[in-house]
Amino acid sequence: MLRFIVRRLIQVVPTLLLLSVLLFAWLRSLPGGPAAALLGDKATPEKIAELNTVLGLDQPIPLQYIRFLGRAVTGDFGNSLITGQPVLVEIGRALPATIELAIAALLLSVLLGIPLGYLAARYRGRPLDTTTVIGTLVGVAVPVFFLGYLLKQWFAVDLGWFPPSGRQAVDIDATHVTGFAVLDGLITREFDASWDALVHLVLPAIALATIPLAVIVRITRASVLDVMGSDFVRTANSKGLAPGTVRRRHVLRNALLPVSTTIGLQTGLLLAGAVLTEKVFVWGGLGTLLAQAIERRDYPRLQAVVLLGALVYVLVNLLVDLSYAIIDPRVRVR
Repeated sequence: MLRFIVRRLIQVVPTLLLLSVLLFAWLRSLPGGPAAALLGDKATPEKIAELNTVLGLDQPIPLQYIRFLGRAVTGDFGNSLITGQPVLVEIGRALPATIELAIAALLLSVLLGIPLGYLAARYRGRPLDTTTVIGTLVGVAVPVFFLGYLLKQWFAVDLGWFPPSGRQAVDIDATHVTGFAVLDGLITREFDASWDALVHLVLPAIALATIPLAVIVRITRASVLDVMGSDFVRTANSKGLAPGTVRRRHVLRNALLPVSTTIGLQTGLLLAGAVLTEKVFVWGGLGTLLAQAIERRDYPRLQAVVLLGALVYVLVNLLVDLSYAIIDPRVRVR
């Protein structure tokens, strides 16, 4: 097991290296550039050339990449071209907001998706199954940003049940310890701040969880149906085991392998969906940083955020692989 973990961690290095090369080349191939974006209406060929010299963008691309790689190895991803602040400092401030939103969306997807998928499979062909399948199709088909605007209009503007944007109300004097608004309120016993942050979290989490929820429901349903038709399940039933025991020990546990893989993949995709969700709800996390960086051609910020997302994606899938041996004893890592 230890050798497997070390081998997978070593594989992270060439993965990130290849991604950094592709990302670096892609950014430099985009039309315009950070100099033109920073200068705006005042941009002239002379000013653009002068600013490119200051930023080091007039150097050959291979030389720029080597310098970037040398700094990145030491943890220095440069300063943001928009704010002038170190990129890692900006990411450190924004990361808790995105993690908090992603965890809420993932919990919502898993806690609702697996039971709904199981029940849909158990009552196959009945109204519950039909309604669940139709609901998952709608969930996958509706764009995240469109659903976000609908939720915002219905439940924040029209009904006034939830706040329309932000992580906390502006009149809340909260003490920030970890950057996680809900957790900070619990740690400091400022329960009003924690509750306010939780209320602000509801609509963005629902919008972000829609697609992962639909995917998990469909995969769980298909996996449970496949396991229910297996020989070992029929054998367990023929032995007279209690239906609850068969469903819990034989059906559900064996059906969780493909579901765990799906959860791992969806966890990585939550980072991509967070860009649009944070934009709609003015969330102020990594998605907001990434959107600003794309609009302003902020190369250092773009490179750091994308590489961080890739690292998270790889590590999450490593955890999924390790969970196989726990879920199914037949799976052993050698």
